[in-house]
Amino acid sequence: MSKAFTKESDGDDDDEVGALPPLPAGGKNYITPAGYQRLKDELLELIDNERPKIVEIVHWAASNGDRSENGDYLYGKKRLREIDRRIRFLTKRLEIAEVVDPAVHAGSDQVFFGATVTYVDDEGVERSITIMGIDEAESALNQVSWIAPVSRALLKARIGDEVALPTPAGVRMLEVLDVKYPERAQ
Repeated sequence: MSKAFTKESDGDDDDEVGALPPLPAGGKNYITPAGYQRLKDELLELIDNERPKIVEIVHWAASNGDRSENGDYLYGKKRLREIDRRIRFLTKRLEIAEVVDPAVHAGSDQVFFGATVTYVDDEGVERSITIMGIDEAESALNQVSWIAPVSRALLKARIGDEVALPTPAGVRMLEVLDVKYPERAQ
């Protein structure tokens, strides 16, 4: 069969490649105001700047004739599919996002979404994590998604509380040492 008669995938089947974890059933897509703004800015950058540039390159490359061996055309189309996939993902996530400002809990000693929690485990190792939305958490910055097991164990605990964290190696006990929230913007 000639390649001309094969259907090129429109990329819908690989929407989940490199995507963030799905939301829990019935769960909400909690996100901080700063995280929401970052996703919105990325979406607008893709729509207003990056996509039009790639469309222009693809249009130019298509006008050069034979598309089957035209690298600019082939790679431009591939990049265009990647951009469209990311735009669809961001649009869906922003539509269901529930913006939660952690600053409303400033001064509280209880762990809620957006808290930076310092805890010590049963082996004496002290750690600090910030509980964030799944679309904004970056582990390199000690940010943990609110659906992560450690976050779920810590949520609603107070300073001095011990909570159980189930792990594959068994249950670990965590003691909450400190809870901080960002200050309210004036």
